[in-house]
Amino acid sequence: MKPKNALASKVIMTELVFPNDTNFYGNLMGGRLMYWMDTAAAMSAGKHCNAPCVTVSVDNISFDASIKLGQVVHIEAQISRAFKSSMEVHISVWGEDLTQQYKYKSNEAYFTFVAIDPNGKPRAVPELIPETEEEKKVFDGALRRRQLRLVLAKKMKPEEATELKALFTNS
Repeated sequence: MKPKNALASKVIMTELVFPNDTNFYGNLMGGRLMYWMDTAAAMSAGKHCNAPCVTVSVDNISFDASIKLGQVVHIEAQISRAFKSSMEVHISVWGEDLTQQYKYKSNEAYFTFVAIDPNGKPRAVPELIPETEEEKKVFDGALRRRQLRLVLAKKMKPEEATELKALFTNS
């Protein structure tokens, strides 16, 4: 399988916030935004491996700035690292106020997807080659984030998480 660069998986999805997307305060509902983020991440993962993909996990999503009724939402998704059959997707969300002409960061998160074969079983995915400094930065942190996810899901023993231990020990 031929390795791919991160840019080949980039997806930019744009949505407009309508009244049915908002809560009582006129802010975009978190659940609606998470739905859009999952959709963008799925498209990015699918572009990387040319196969159907399923969501396995979503890291912490913190909402730094709300997005209001009538504003535009820009969701940028790109593979940050590929493992055997799973891929970590980095998501950045931006709000844009068209009347005031400014764009601002709303939040970001990491989603994990697994590629599946026609029988619904995990299948191999192409290696990811990071090229830019930012791509290398998120690529390097992906192994630690993966180990943390596996420890929290009780699929890895804490003592096996060597990348995480290295953050807390001087050895």
